[in-house]
Amino acid sequence: MSLVTATAADVVEHLDRGPLTTDELAAVIARDIPHGSYVNLGIGQPTRIADHLGADRAVVLHTENGMLNMGPAATGDQVDPDLTNAGKVPVTELPGASYFHHADSFAMMRGGHLDVCVLGAFQVSTTGDLANWHTGRPDDIPAVGGAMDLAIGAKEVYVMMTLFAKNGAAKLVPACTYPLTGVRCVSRVYTDHATFEITPRGARVRETWGSTQAGLIARLTGAAQPRSGSDSIQRAT
Repeated sequence: MSLVTATAADVVEHLDRGPLTTDELAAVIARDIPHGSYVNLGIGQPTRIADHLGADRAVVLHTENGMLNMGPAATGDQVDPDLTNAGKVPVTELPGASYFHHADSFAMMRGGHLDVCVLGAFQVSTTGDLANWHTGRPDDIPAVGGAMDLAIGAKEVYVMMTLFAKNGAAKLVPACTYPLTGVRCVSRVYTDHATFEITPRGARVRETWGSTQAGLIARLTGAAQPRSGSDSIQRAT
């Protein structure tokens, strides 16, 4: 596994708490989306990010099914069965919202008009490969949707996922074993334990929650703890 050890000055370690909840992770991603960006939020957990984007951020949310300026999730009397995101979750609209054909929506995705997309994932490699549409198991139902278009069309691809699967296996891996959605397309990986930047040299830790950078890398690689502040590349199998 290629993991680049950041210098102490380049990583923030939150040691006074445990891993993030899903909503806390959504808030962290919302915090990092640049002001004024055009953004697509993938189906599932990434849709929660909309609830943490204030109007002062001027972020315009695009939905795969044909909407610009989507607002937070709809609740109570706000629910309109004809107003949903691509995951069929009821949403609200913000002033200036517009609607368009599905083909136009995909033209925006493929044409490089989105600044950021946030996708879920089964696995991400330390070189930025993304696997998020099929586990390859015969009984699983593949669901690619527009992920391949977003993975190659958005200027920045963020991933939102847990760092470890329910069986304890790491989801940030040296090479994906599941079918790929895109190759070297991911720029940043947000997880409940840490945020990683994908660099030409490998994945570099930016921020941790509940553990040190050294301890987290040791857990991921199963190797001895790396030298602090060395900026060296740690390699295991």
